[in-house]
Amino acid sequence: MIAGRLITAQRARFAAVDPALPAPPGPPEGELLTAATADGEQVAAALQTKSHPPGALDLLWSAQRVWQLFPYPGETGGEGVDVLLRAWRHRMDAESPGPDSACAVTWPSRDAPAISAFLRHGMVPASVLAIRTRPPEPAPVPDEVTVRLAGPEDFEEVLDLTTVTFDYTALVTARSRPEAGELMTPQLRRNLAAGAPVWLAEVAGIATAVADCGWIDSAPGTWAAELLPHGRWGYVNNVATRPDARGHGIGRALMSVVHREFARRGAVGTYLYYNPTNPLSSVFWPQQGYRPLWTFWEVQPASALR
Repeated sequence: MIAGRLITAQRARFAAVDPALPAPPGPPEGELLTAATADGEQVAAALQTKSHPPGALDLLWSAQRVWQLFPYPGETGGEGVDVLLRAWRHRMDAESPGPDSACAVTWPSRDAPAISAFLRHGMVPASVLAIRTRPPEPAPVPDEVTVRLAGPEDFEEVLDLTTVTFDYTALVTARSRPEAGELMTPQLRRNLAAGAPVWLAEVAGIATAVADCGWIDSAPGTWAAELLPHGRWGYVNNVATRPDARGHGIGRALMSVVHREFARRGAVGTYLYYNPTNPLSSVFWPQQGYRPLWTFWEVQPASALR
């Protein structure tokens, strides 16, 4: 069991590093790991293992088998994170992870003292959860661009555009999913049939960009409340522009409509995930007013944890 003092210190640490972070819940179920700093301060973590079956939608952004650590370093700062990662490294010696595997930690993006510990152990910032809470700014849509909600009849165009995202992501990350279109198809069909907030930007009647979005309620006791402040959030799942149309402001015009519509319907803000190593998204999303809240640190395969 993780000591109450470590839980209390975790809540104080998160509140101090970023006021937008929700209060951490109690430790999750999992294997208990313990360690001690050089001066004998005891720290702890919970370790979970999950596997995704073939065809699971999670495989679009996750390794097939994942070991996830939930550190509780107390008041020891980066040193406590470091010794917990060291203990984790020794624990992984008992595993045979295979190539489609990862070790992962989700940690507040603004907790700078922890970053060097993650880097020393071979982890990289694979993704960030970024939020946008400011009011939408007026951004006129160019005359030649039409933005509208997509419907079931637009399935092929939406699938083609969203697949573009994963084709590009495979170039700039350690994960490639050639079957991305197949994995996305069932959920995308359901979303379009249900009238989900999926917007298409068309130029001369040709589908040129897509914003595949949704609604998430962060309420006490839900998984979303562990990541987001309470309220109803717009979720920007996937945004893509055809490669030959990039750089002409179409994506910016599309997102200006998305932000206005979410605000009009009562969203407290919008959030999304983007990859810091992606040279397009790492520039585009901060320009649209998004800032990192959580960073997802990862090393692949899991056996590469140092």
